Amino acid sequence: MRLSENASLHLTYCQNIHPGETWAEHYEAIASKTTGVQKALNVTEPFGLGLRLSATAASELLEPSELEQGRELFKKHNFYPFSINGFPFGKFHRGPVKADVYAPDWRSPQRLHYTLELGRALAFWLPEEVEGSISTVPGSYASWIRSKEDELSMARNLGAVAADFARIEAETGRLLHLGLEPEPDCFLETTAQTLAFFEGALPQGAVPEIQRLRQVGPERALELLRRHIGVCFDTCHVALQYENLAHSLRAYRKAGIRLSKIQLSAALRTPASAEGAEALKQFREPTYLHQVKARRADGTVQSWPDLPEGIEGFPSAPGLEEVRVHFHVPLFVAPIAPLASTADALDADFWSEVRSGVCPHLEIETYTFDVLPKEVHPGDMVESIAQEYRWVLERIKE
Repeated sequence: MRLSENASLHLTYCQNIHPGETWAEHYEAIASKTTGVQKALNVTEPFGLGLRLSATAASELLEPSELEQGRELFKKHNFYPFSINGFPFGKFHRGPVKADVYAPDWRSPQRLHYTLELGRALAFWLPEEVEGSISTVPGSYASWIRSKEDELSMARNLGAVAADFARIEAETGRLLHLGLEPEPDCFLETTAQTLAFFEGALPQGAVPEIQRLRQVGPERALELLRRHIGVCFDTCHVALQYENLAHSLRAYRKAGIRLSKIQLSAALRTPASAEGAEALKQFREPTYLHQVKARRADGTVQSWPDLPEGIEGFPSAPGLEEVRVHFHVPLFVAPIAPLASTADALDADFWSEVRSGVCPHLEIETYTFDVLPKEVHPGDMVESIAQEYRWVLERIKE
């Protein structure tokens, strides 16, 4: 939805909370669950959509009749899609995902083709004068990248996306941009790493590819890269790095890097104690990767690749003060002590940056509904999503 306080801001929730891999399953979730959220919020103005389309669904949408079916659904319910979560390529629910969520990575032609298909669908559905954002994996899982050539290979494929999105804009007037989403233990993890990639390997690999595909000079190619490739800023992931959200947003803006989308989300946190480890045991589950980051008083951070290893390791690690876990919990939920969430990292300074227009797209992203333990499970999914909207809207107004 467009926010009445600032018409340039669009708010949605990410449909990756709804299980499904085919276009028919995505369609059914929109027709049933999303209409329920719309009704719970009593929204009568156009209601923005943050779609999640798997590679299977994206391929099905190459059929024009399927695209038209979506357009008719959106028109019927006064929906307008403006963003797509293009991070999970394949299965995302009801079975182990773990590190496979990063595959195929940006070295792969499959990731490129999938993203181009998402761009084609979004450009078809996007209203006039509304930008379209697509979020994607942060290049790759960190341990998979072993050479500079790996980095340049990712950059070349991202250049191909920028070239195609530039073509779409020239032909249709629809502006699309892709946001790389920094995430724990990935090639892009911290703000500093992301800034370095955008200043180094990304233009080195992408600019020649854009020049080749769009037949433009290097300066114009760099302009197109900056216009169509940016960052998806997930507040859970930034908080996991113990970074200040507002400071990170300002760093991207100062560097001239597009903020494609801000995902509003919260991680678990607890004191680094045996009691905290015991409380976290109920969050062990086999579907998603739940990276663990623990900080010492001197600011250094120790990491574990998943929650079971973290629970075993952090109680005996010396000097740790706080532990944060990559487990998205609803923004409005306050876990029982000693657990808490990083929702308080979305502070007044952060919301001031949001209201200033640092990024036009806001997306609530709590995808773990099916694996939340009883302690923090809010009950009905539709009402939970609506409550997250209310939580966000209250803070934007302030």
